[in-house]
Amino acid sequence: VQLQASGGGLVQPGGSLRLVCAASGTSNSIDIIGWYRQLPGESRKLVASISSAGRTNCADSANSRFTISRDNGENTVYLQMNTLNPEDTGIYYCHALHWTLKSKFEYWGQGTLVTVSS
Repeated sequence: VQLQASGGGLVQPGGSLRLVCAASGTSNSIDIIGWYRQLPGESRKLVASISSAGRTNCADSANSRFTISRDNGENTVYLQMNTLNPEDTGIYYCHALHWTLKSKFEYWGQGTLVTVSS
């Protein structure tokens, strides 16, 4: 599975961005796909994820402002981020998981930088 992330950029506080992650390869096998954010010197932290059944999981800091959605037919996941604030700044990574009976497979895309600043 290959994950291609896009949509980051510079936005003013209160603005919006939409991140897009396109999955290719054996992407039909993805069980959960989502986004993590990383700040310098810190580990990656979950922002939001969505299962193949459409069940979502969202960090408290993003709840009510961010919406994650998934187009299974296009193997694409979207993160709509509204009312952005400077604390949302970071590198956002697309992440995918797939389980078989015996193994867990984990995939990371390249990061896309989101900067919220006036």
